[in-house]
Amino acid sequence: MDRADRQHDAVLAAIRNVAARLAEEKDYLTELDSAIGDADHGTNMNRGFEAVLENIETKQDDDVADIVKDVGMTLISEVGGAAGPLYGGSMLHASEQLEDGLTRESTVAFGEAYLEKLRDRGGASLGDKTMVDAVTPAVHTYKKSIEEDDLPPQEALAKAVDAARRGVEFTVPIRANKGRASYLGWRSVGHRDPGATSTLFMLEALLETAEHHLDEEVMEES
Repeated sequence: MDRADRQHDAVLAAIRNVAARLAEEKDYLTELDSAIGDADHGTNMNRGFEAVLENIETKQDDDVADIVKDVGMTLISEVGGAAGPLYGGSMLHASEQLEDGLTRESTVAFGEAYLEKLRDRGGASLGDKTMVDAVTPAVHTYKKSIEEDDLPPQEALAKAVDAARRGVEFTVPIRANKGRASYLGWRSVGHRDPGATSTLFMLEALLETAEHHLDEEVMEES
C-alpha cells in the first residue's frame, strides 16, 4: 500500500471514529445544549455524521481533499441551525489545503483555514463561550508544536487536544456573548459550551485515529 492509499484509509477511519464518538456522546451533548441552547446539538451532529457515513461509502476512490470537502458539504446540508454552516462550511473551506495530501505543512494550513472560516462565519472571538474557545488554542498549539518545536504530528496533535480540553473548561465560568446562549446573559455562566465540547470529542477521535494510522512516513512530503 503506497503513501496516498494509507492517507486515504486514515481519513476514512478518522471520519468513522468521529461519527462513532459523536453518536456515543449524543445524549451528553444534547444535555449540555438543553441548559444554554436549543437542546438539539447532540442530535444534529449525530444526524449529520450518519449522513456522512452513508456518503463516504461511495467515495472509495476520491483523494483526501475531496473526501473532506464532501464531509463539509454533507454537514452543511444535514446539520440544522448554525452548526451546519459552522462545522461544514469551515471544513469545506479548509479542505483545499489538503490537495497535496496530509503533510506537516498541509495539516497546519488546514487548521488555520478552518479557524479563519469559523471566525468569519460565526463572528465569535476567544472568550465568547463558543467552539472558537476550543479550536483557537488547538490550532495555535499544533502550529507551534510543528513549526517551532519540530514535534512529530502525533505528539503535536496530542498537545492540541490538551489545549482544546483546557479551552472547553475555560467556557464554563464565562458568560456567553454569541449564539442562543447569549440570550441568557449571566445565567449562561457555569455551563460547558456544547460546540466547544463536540469539537474536543472530534479532536480526540482524530488523535486516536492518528495513533493507529499516521506515522512520520505517511506524512512525509512526496
